[in-house]
Amino acid sequence: MLRVGLTGSIAVGKSFVSGVLAGLGCHVVDADELARKVVGPGSEGLRKVVEAFGSNVLREDGALDRAALGSLVFGDEEKRALLNSILHPLIIAEQDALLKEWELEDPRGVGIVDAALLIESGGFRRFDKLIVVHCRPDVQLERLMRRNGLSLEKAEARINAQLPQAEKLRHADFAVDTSGSFDETRARVEEVYEQLRRLAAG
Repeated sequence: MLRVGLTGSIAVGKSFVSGVLAGLGCHVVDADELARKVVGPGSEGLRKVVEAFGSNVLREDGALDRAALGSLVFGDEEKRALLNSILHPLIIAEQDALLKEWELEDPRGVGIVDAALLIESGGFRRFDKLIVVHCRPDVQLERLMRRNGLSLEKAEARINAQLPQAEKLRHADFAVDTSGSFDETRARVEEVYEQLRRLAAG
């Protein structure tokens, strides 16, 4: 099975691209989904998070209070690093288990992990190929303001807090520009899919 990482900055259309790839027959998982799973009720991840940050990160029903945890680690580099050191190994283990499962089902298939911080975490090195989704900066800014109801200043601050798109593109085996219409983007994703399929078939 061909193992592929899919990444891109905020508001560049990554979900649309992963949706098209899933529709074409790729096995796709969103890393955020796995991140929620590893801190689910009764999980080892949740136990470790509570051990590190205290029981005030739990809701009354015993589930993780994401907002409470978020406000604890937001802007605190040390606490964020601690949280990542707990969660990253668990998320990677979940990804690997899923890729193995897909490989048994579909040895010549394409398995895709969609994750925002693949490059920043160094996680992209675990994959055979990397797709980077990107768009023009003015398009990204407009999408983010519209989607999240943010002011220009807040949207710019969010974008500037991330690794620049140009830096992400340096690591790309395949780049998908979503600046144009949905149809143009879909056509480009289909081209990339054909190449991935050929590589997977070996």
